[in-house]
Amino acid sequence: MARPWNSILGLFSRDLGIDLGTANTLVHVRGKGVVISEPSVVAIDRKTRARIAVGAEAKAMVGKTPGNIIAIRPMKDGVIADFDIVEMMLKYFIEKVNRGMLNGAPMVVVGIPSGVTEVEKRAAHDAAINAGARAAFPIEEPMAAAIGAGLPVTESVGSMVVDIGGGTTEVAVISLGGIVVNHSIRTAGDEIDEAVMQYARREHNLLIGERMAEAAKIAAGSASPLEEELRVVLRGRDLLTGLPKSVEVSSVELREAIAGPVNSIIEVVKMSLEETPPELVADIMENGITLAGGGALLKGLDRRLAAESRMPVHIADDPLSCVVRGTGRIVENLGEYEKILRATSQSRRIRTN
Repeated sequence: MARPWNSILGLFSRDLGIDLGTANTLVHVRGKGVVISEPSVVAIDRKTRARIAVGAEAKAMVGKTPGNIIAIRPMKDGVIADFDIVEMMLKYFIEKVNRGMLNGAPMVVVGIPSGVTEVEKRAAHDAAINAGARAAFPIEEPMAAAIGAGLPVTESVGSMVVDIGGGTTEVAVISLGGIVVNHSIRTAGDEIDEAVMQYARREHNLLIGERMAEAAKIAAGSASPLEEELRVVLRGRDLLTGLPKSVEVSSVELREAIAGPVNSIIEVVKMSLEETPPELVADIMENGITLAGGGALLKGLDRRLAAESRMPVHIADDPLSCVVRGTGRIVENLGEYEKILRATSQSRRIRTN
């Protein structure tokens, strides 16, 4: 029987690699590269559940919608929290890619967290199929991130990748096309944002939203002391008076505020190193740890992790797009990565809660 990606439909389709992330969804089109990078948010009518907006337009509505509209983030901790909304979002992106073209249904490679259950993996597959894909192949995000970062995943060399997304942090040691050691924790960018929100409430009686917390994290958040400490203004509502209020805070204060989730990420990396076979540890000592995902951009995280792990640490080129670049390379070279697609479904999994 012909494989779905070799079918006659494949000659006329725009096959896709998708990073279906908690915070952002990115889409790679075969032969064109990454063409979509938008927030994983959908705005719908509360009564009819009809789609109103998707992506950046929908994210701009978060916290600002009238009573008849709700803006939903259908991915939580890297997995599908609302199946129907994810299907709606994927259908929108697939239609956007194929708009104005006489294309067949695409084959899709979609990145999923390595710690998901078989039910969660099946949900990602079914959502892609129901959204219009002719075939869908989930791949574990740390493997996709390693491929996207250009690591030698098929060689007999140990590579370690730490993919810090919005909902999950994935740590994997990869060799010979398989994952040797793998930890997935549901502590990542969203939890760092939540820590900023809790800090503002606890220390300043200030209620701020997710977008304000994320902006503060990007502007002045850090995992280790900076050469020149920064300051940022938090704006929100005073919990005592109910009136608008702004507070200026320093990067030192924010560093203390986010210490909990940052420490959790560092601990899971150290735990993974402790479980790595000595020969692969030697390879990692020589080649270093690669950071991917949006969390890799947290100021000073690479220095802090290098100090605590005693390993060289490198930030991948364009870490935000590592996973989607990896899925894209698989789509472009299915023959080369077919074994990896099959092997990752059988690789060792360790979930840390």
